[in-house]
Amino acid sequence: MRIGIVLKLFMLTTLLCMLILVIMYIGQTIFFKQYYASQKVEEINTSIESFEKEYLKAEGDVQAIKQLEQGFQQEHTTWITTLDSVGNIKYANDFSVEIDLDSSEYENFSNRTIHVPLYSFIDLEELDRLKFNLEQVEDIFIDGIIIDNTVVPAILTGKNRNVVLENRLLSEELYGQRTEIELVPEESSTRNIKKSQLPAEELLDQKPETEPSPVESSQIFLKGRITDLQLPVGSTIYTNRLFIEKIKQFQVKLLLDKIDISHAQTMDYEENNIQYKLFIRPITDTTGDTSYIFAMTSLQPVDEAVQMLEDYYLYLVLFVLLLIVLASFYYSKKIAKPLLQINDTTNKIASLDFSESIPIRSKDEIGTLSNNINTLSTKLHSYIDQLQQDIEKEKQLESIRKEFISGVSHELKTPLSIMKSCISIIEDGVASDKKDYYFHALKKEVDKMDLLIVDMLELAKFESGTYKMEMDVFPIDESIAYICEQLALEIENKQLHVHQHRSNNNVFANQNRIEQVLTNFITNAIRHTPDNQHIFISTIEDNGRVKVCVENNGAPIAQEQLDKIWDRFYRGDTSRNRAQGGTGLGLAISKNILELHGAEYGVSNTEDGVMFFFYLDKKE
Repeated sequence: MRIGIVLKLFMLTTLLCMLILVIMYIGQTIFFKQYYASQKVEEINTSIESFEKEYLKAEGDVQAIKQLEQGFQQEHTTWITTLDSVGNIKYANDFSVEIDLDSSEYENFSNRTIHVPLYSFIDLEELDRLKFNLEQVEDIFIDGIIIDNTVVPAILTGKNRNVVLENRLLSEELYGQRTEIELVPEESSTRNIKKSQLPAEELLDQKPETEPSPVESSQIFLKGRITDLQLPVGSTIYTNRLFIEKIKQFQVKLLLDKIDISHAQTMDYEENNIQYKLFIRPITDTTGDTSYIFAMTSLQPVDEAVQMLEDYYLYLVLFVLLLIVLASFYYSKKIAKPLLQINDTTNKIASLDFSESIPIRSKDEIGTLSNNINTLSTKLHSYIDQLQQDIEKEKQLESIRKEFISGVSHELKTPLSIMKSCISIIEDGVASDKKDYYFHALKKEVDKMDLLIVDMLELAKFESGTYKMEMDVFPIDESIAYICEQLALEIENKQLHVHQHRSNNNVFANQNRIEQVLTNFITNAIRHTPDNQHIFISTIEDNGRVKVCVENNGAPIAQEQLDKIWDRFYRGDTSRNRAQGGTGLGLAISKNILELHGAEYGVSNTEDGVMFFFYLDKKE
């Protein structure tokens, strides 16, 4: 039985492709995944053992322990921290509130002052509003549990303001799901905790092999006054929401005796189709207190995976190329003379010469093949043209990146030069009587560099194309009043007169980001308004939208510069004068936020100065 050429080519091509796919599948989904996961877990377990030894050597030295955690995270791309016996992050006083308990409520405890970690109650984006609200609170009520003389709050309630902070995971375990949170009564009391089932989605859902002995715990209500509030600065462990969430879930399990952590454990977890590993290791310090090392790592870090795949794919590609060469040689010897024309044409196509097409003289398999090659040539030609256009776009992006790096380098050069000069003066002892002055100058330049880096990261986040803007309805006039109150000191220093014209409308937008835009616009207006002049802030209803305007007295902006002021690091002069303050990124960040909202925005010169404006959708 004679087999047609189409069937022969089909069988050979299918077998070859299946062989390649099987090799890739086995290598990637079985051997490599197992190898990578086992190596990663083994490496981290070994590193955690070293971390435990160094941690015990530190003997409670907070600075040394934090450096140890940061070094571990940077080296292994793994978040790590230590928890105390009730599941709180140790040394978390940089994100806590100090409460002086009412003596009349305190008969059963050894300490009158407690520190409550705030990461269990709020996210970092709410820090400014939290600080503003807690500063107004006089008395605060604590509703939670006490274990071994340690208070673990579930709800914090301010008396004189409607300020309620809730650790929802713990409070739902204690009281069940509620639609409202009532203020805690002033009288303290205790009662036994009623334990219930944790949420089904919770990660730490394994059951201990033996039933753990119940922890002596009771519910408690306390009253006190806030004496100190510490909020984190810069990049900290609290920026990783997923890691903090797993710590909170572990704490609830630990407090309610639903997990047995008598030995080191490694657990699997999946979030957004990404596999994670959790490492929990109990340790006992020299005082006999039990703590926990808690670490989390992803099994899909791109850099590590690519590095491991480089050698693996090298051999695979060489093998596939060898198969292709042998198959092509076989075809050239076995396929009939009509395919010579196809060979010549395909050689030109391989050289990116698409000027010639294969003549179709028959309707058999050779004719079909010729037609397919002609179609492939046409499509490949169009794809290469598109690729060239993409390369041109990439060159433009590269130019923008270079300009950005140049701007950053220019911005950092001045503060670094100032810092270097101050350090040299201090080292030489030239002006020992002005040492405090130079230290203050150093701090000021460090603050400027810190602000620049924060703004750079903020801008990169918005320009990445992955940031999701969550919208809500809120009163825009209240946001303006709140920001003006925050900037009152700067306004007073320049003796400026701020006039607010309100339309009392609600808008549909992301409140935190719009307040960031307003802060940038109003701060910019304060900076460029002469002393004892006027700033006008207004909201105007306009055809189903609300127009927000910030206008200040002062020199107008040159017409050719109106479009350039939204560019990063643009300050309106070639010398980039820093005397006016700012990082040069505020308007660029504002532009990205407004574009993510799909909002119309702009700037224009007025009779007495400059006006910035943008539009938001109105909501009833």
